[in-house]
Amino acid sequence: MSGHSKWHSIRHKKAAVDAKRGKIFTKMIKEISVATRIGGGDVDSNPRLRTAVTLAKDQNMPQENIKRAILKGTGDLPGQNYEETSYEGYGPGGVAVYMEVLTDNKNRTVAEIRHLFSKYNGNLGENGSVAWIFDKKGYFSISGEAVTEEELFDVVAEAGAEDIQLEGNSFLVYCEPEVFEDVKEALAVASIKSEEAVITMVPQNEVRVEGKQAYQMLTLMEILEDHEDVQNVYANFDINEADYEAHASS
Repeated sequence: MSGHSKWHSIRHKKAAVDAKRGKIFTKMIKEISVATRIGGGDVDSNPRLRTAVTLAKDQNMPQENIKRAILKGTGDLPGQNYEETSYEGYGPGGVAVYMEVLTDNKNRTVAEIRHLFSKYNGNLGENGSVAWIFDKKGYFSISGEAVTEEELFDVVAEAGAEDIQLEGNSFLVYCEPEVFEDVKEALAVASIKSEEAVITMVPQNEVRVEGKQAYQMLTLMEILEDHEDVQNVYANFDINEADYEAHASS
């Protein structure tokens, strides 16, 4: 399994824990509010808001929370004014790291993130330094026990998906972000359950890190994802199973 796919699996399990303690809800509320402020509060005419609401529902966020987040975005309820930005850098071993951020204080946030990179043998880079390595894609993970590759292909290709890969016992489906909702709906109509369905950044290449660098990279990813202003973190590392297990048991 590639580093990108393996980390998605880890993140998906972690998100379930974060949802229970409200952390992931806080980040989703930020995204819904900002998407509303930028594109309006109509889910049908605002694709970014529609995707944010769909993902929030997938995490079982209460409808009332979603409604309040939209009202904060429209200004009908008081709320924090978040600024959207991104940061880029290099982790241990030259791994490219790209972060999507929503913050009410850019100076504070960039200082904190720079400190985290330095602490774990990385460095924060300039805008554009690594963004070119990643492509924005819709991503679905589907159990290989739930459907055959041929059945899955017939469903998702018709909806606009561009690639299906088999990794381990899972099918990974990729599509352009513009057809993400179409593919998601096609899977639902066909009663094919997705273990994960997100808009993500897929690296064009991967960098293998091992031993101490692998440990530092995984620790950096976890700490960045736990930062209250960081919405999403993407990286192009590839780490072997033994180093994943060593980190998990530490």
